[in-house]
Amino acid sequence: MATNDLMMELQKDSIKLDEDSEKKVVKMLLKLLEDKNGEVQNLAVKCLGPLVSKVKEYQVETIVDSLCTNMLSDKEQLRDISSIGLKTVISELPPASTGSTMTANVCKKITAQLTGAIGKQEDVSVQLEALDILSDMLSRLGGMLYTFHSSILNCLLPQLRSPRLAVRKRAIIALGYLVLTCNGNIFSELMEHLLAELKRNESTSTTRTYIQCIAGISRQAGHRTGEYLEKIIPLVVRYCNVEDDELREYCFQAFESFVRRCPKEIGPHIPSVMGLCLKYITYDPNYNYDNEEEEEEEEMMETENGEDEEQESDDEYSDDDDISWKVRRSAAKCLEAIVSTRHDLLQDFYKTLSPVLIGRFKEREENVKADIFCAYIALLKQTLPIQSWLHASDAGGKEEIPLTMLQNQVPNIIKALHKQLKEKSIKSRQGCFSLLTELANVLPGCLADHIPALMPGIIFSLADKSSSSNMRIDTLSFLHVLLCNHQPEVFHPHIKALLPPVVSCIGDPFYKITSEALLVTQQLVKVIRPLDKSCTFDVKPFVKDLFSGTLKRLKAADIDQEVKERAISCMGQIVCNLGDHLSGDLPPTLKIFLERLKNEITRLTTVKALTLIASSPLKIDLRPILGEGFPILASFLRKNQRALKLSTLTALDILIKNYSDSLKPAMVESVLTELPALISENDLHVSQVAIVFLTTLAKVYPSSLSKISGSVLSELFQLVHSPLLQGGALNAIIDFFQALVITKTANMGYAELMKPLTSPIHSSPGGASVTLHKQAYYSVAKCVAALSSACPKEATRVASQFIQDVKNPKSSAAVKMLAFLSLAEMGRTMNLSAQKELKTVILEAFASPSEEVKSAASYALGNISAGNLKEYLPFMLKEIGSQPKRQYLLLHSLKEVISSSPADGLKPYVEDIWALLFNHCECTEEGTRNVVAECLGKLALVNPSHLLPRLKKQLSSGSPHARSTVVTAIKFTISDQPQPIDVLLKGCIGDFLKTLQDPDLNVRRVALAMFNSAAHNKPSLIRDMLNTILPHLYNETKIRRELIREVEMGPFKHTVDDGLDVRKAAFECMYSLLESCLDRLDIYEYLNHVEDGLKDHYDIRMLTFIMLARLSTLCPNAVLQRLERLIEPLRATCSTKVKAGSVKQEFEKQDELKRSAMRAVAALLTIPEVEKSPVMAEFASQIRANPEMASLYESIQKDSASLPTTESMDMN
Repeated sequence: MATNDLMMELQKDSIKLDEDSEKKVVKMLLKLLEDKNGEVQNLAVKCLGPLVSKVKEYQVETIVDSLCTNMLSDKEQLRDISSIGLKTVISELPPASTGSTMTANVCKKITAQLTGAIGKQEDVSVQLEALDILSDMLSRLGGMLYTFHSSILNCLLPQLRSPRLAVRKRAIIALGYLVLTCNGNIFSELMEHLLAELKRNESTSTTRTYIQCIAGISRQAGHRTGEYLEKIIPLVVRYCNVEDDELREYCFQAFESFVRRCPKEIGPHIPSVMGLCLKYITYDPNYNYDNEEEEEEEEMMETENGEDEEQESDDEYSDDDDISWKVRRSAAKCLEAIVSTRHDLLQDFYKTLSPVLIGRFKEREENVKADIFCAYIALLKQTLPIQSWLHASDAGGKEEIPLTMLQNQVPNIIKALHKQLKEKSIKSRQGCFSLLTELANVLPGCLADHIPALMPGIIFSLADKSSSSNMRIDTLSFLHVLLCNHQPEVFHPHIKALLPPVVSCIGDPFYKITSEALLVTQQLVKVIRPLDKSCTFDVKPFVKDLFSGTLKRLKAADIDQEVKERAISCMGQIVCNLGDHLSGDLPPTLKIFLERLKNEITRLTTVKALTLIASSPLKIDLRPILGEGFPILASFLRKNQRALKLSTLTALDILIKNYSDSLKPAMVESVLTELPALISENDLHVSQVAIVFLTTLAKVYPSSLSKISGSVLSELFQLVHSPLLQGGALNAIIDFFQALVITKTANMGYAELMKPLTSPIHSSPGGASVTLHKQAYYSVAKCVAALSSACPKEATRVASQFIQDVKNPKSSAAVKMLAFLSLAEMGRTMNLSAQKELKTVILEAFASPSEEVKSAASYALGNISAGNLKEYLPFMLKEIGSQPKRQYLLLHSLKEVISSSPADGLKPYVEDIWALLFNHCECTEEGTRNVVAECLGKLALVNPSHLLPRLKKQLSSGSPHARSTVVTAIKFTISDQPQPIDVLLKGCIGDFLKTLQDPDLNVRRVALAMFNSAAHNKPSLIRDMLNTILPHLYNETKIRRELIREVEMGPFKHTVDDGLDVRKAAFECMYSLLESCLDRLDIYEYLNHVEDGLKDHYDIRMLTFIMLARLSTLCPNAVLQRLERLIEPLRATCSTKVKAGSVKQEFEKQDELKRSAMRAVAALLTIPEVEKSPVMAEFASQIRANPEMASLYESIQKDSASLPTTESMDMN
């Protein structure tokens, strides 16, 4: 009891011991450890932990000395308790980073004693305990024992030949922890020793141990083992062919760890390793599979009887001695590692590996079969087409080949699996289902012809009473994927057999099964009666079962939340697809939905279900619940839950569209009063959905709007004048205004809407005090044009008014700007040729003192021309030729024309425009050249086959200016959407990329910008050329001394680096490649350049820090191998000090740099196993010790709190 009390006291922070009582407590505890009573001993050991942090260093040393001595005692119980004591003490020692010397001294004491104990080899159990404690210490505090590393190594190596296997195993574990922190010399001494021993091959038993040891080391320190692989692999391959199954198993385990940990160095050996795996995965010398092949039909009966007879006759050999399955299992695991790390060999895998694996699905040993399934699933996961917009344009390319190869192998897979779906073994059935699930996801529709073969197995697993609940859940989730990924017709013949077991699963007492079954049922409802196409299948006989099974779960109030939600969704689907068969059951079911709407936990799911029902083409009668339901829905618009607001607005929108005749004005008004509050710039998406709903109202219930016009419109006008308005929300407002004007509701006509739209701009007093943001002018202009197109009678009057506004010298710049923008938007859709003064007014405005007015006029000319090419385009081209001063603005107008005109309209003018643009492509003004380039690029899209070769020809022209214009033009032909030009571009982009070697610096810079655009928007253009392009790209990341010059600014000298922009562009390209072409990069070569960038100029360092953070998640293993070299520049950045007298910008710049570097450090720290690197551990402790760095790190942790920070650094 006393010991227990002591422990309680020690765990409190408040306790302080003076020297004397410390001595007494320590002495007593050590005595208690030798107590006769086991309970007392246990408590005494537990007290050691908290005590270590409370007493002085020399007391801890006393404790350790005493424990080490007891470790060697003859009494077994004392030995055990002492070793537990030592482990407790080690785990409580403060980490090295806190800078306390105690830990180091105590560790040295323990280490010296332990190495002695291990070396003596007298008593095995002492050795085992000592090795265990040593591993503990090396893993936690290995870096502090560096002075002992060589003696630890000398003590451990002989243990690898110990007669006891347990000793060897623990020695291997200890060596694994040692290589994490030891220096290069010790590591190479260890590897040389292991290689020499492997070559000697003294006995198979020691060889096994050495191979296990090498595998263990590569698992812990793969990045160091890489350089020895050339020597190791041939030896391991040699031992694979020795007749010893255990040795073979260890060989394959070693290969697996090399494949995962040294991906680059194992590259050349992959074919030979794979060959060995394929040979040994079928290695089963004691079992004859042939008779199964011949008599497949009677297979089940035959082998069962056959085996019994064999075993009776064959006494001297029993299956228990057969460990060949371990070889097969390790070969399968090694194959899985190869498949998951080498995406580039996918086609080879389908040629060689896939048929072998499919042939091995008949494996008789369960554990091996599970690993063979895992390997095949890994292969399927690698084949999964990358579902991203980046690769959408690659569809015709290489991605297809593996999928086709897989498609051809599907029949063999089904043949190998479908019998196993009815086997007794649950494990192998689960394996089959997870493999089939993956297959259905990778190739949707591929199992359509095989449904009859699969159905009996599915039904068997659902109905089989002996199946575990997990088995049923797996079967249901496979069934769900199957139903989602295939056409409904293929299931119709099987519904009769399939439905009863699924419905009985809905009634299962285990909630997870119920929940999966409801998901499947919901999908089944869509399958038996698809609403989007006509279908002859008769659903009548099944409606009752489906309905009553689901209804039972829908009614129950005391069930799991997930089941409640899925029952609601499932019933929603049943009413939506089969509502016309429910007759009398429908109203009571809808009443349940009403109840669920009132419950806070189920309301969101119910709103979604009601939306589904309301949009059903069966026109379900919802009148019984609309009266009570509408006000409830209206009240949801006030709630703070965003998802609920959005879903409710969608539901209301559908209800108003489909059930307008059943709604009463009072119901609609209850909703209307909630709407003004939803329209604001704070949440544009909610605003957009609310405005779409208003538009529906204006079309269906125009009368209701007069009640709310004031409040909703004032919110709307405020939104139009907001700088944030754009995209979907703006289009919704435009639609609403058009719908509103057409309703001809009193006090909401054209004039009433125009006034508040334009008043803020007109009312701003003369001069330039424009209160609105530039974006607001564009929004207002679009609304004006929309209103005008809805009321063509008013349009001409308004256009004339705008022209008068511009001509009036008293008009402010803001008014002129709005007038031009509105004319632009109107001109795009209407013919403004009636306005005779338009051209002169615009050309006069080009001379305006206000830049805004000039650009608005240029925008207007472009858009009006696009709406009326015949009259305006020739005029514009003539002006560009004759007005050198206004060229820039006119070219901008031309750009608008080319961007917004349809290709057919432009065709007649292409030649004139092209000739004109080429006259200007050597202009000295870069701004003008860029506009010319954009025009050329967009024009090339009009007739690519004709114009692209012309651009290519221009590449060889003399001036660098012309070359840079052409290359920039190509940048504008690349967009992230598929275009007809893509095929042509792919053929000739290589010629344009040759400009990466152009002698002119500027041409190289624009070539990099073009390459970046391709890598970002359409990687398929450049993926196959990376081998030739990358050397030139990497070449541009180097600092060029000859481009750095000194400029004198008054008394100061200032260095200017002309190569900086090009380097920056090169690093930006490297970053884009990470996202889109990672599988085509040699990541180690790539990291060399990232490393250089970490020491470059401010801008480039910022970029490389971001790249490093990205790399930590994309290819952590490669980063781990380079940690030593990457950490140094990060440490340098984080610990720089700005000179005291520097300007404010300098301080801010450095702060931003440090922040960015620290973000990279935080990302590195999330790599699993990073803490094993001594360099990283040391840097982490430096961060903790330095208050400034620690607080910076903490603030970054807070920023990324939204991301998972489980492996982040311990900062206490």
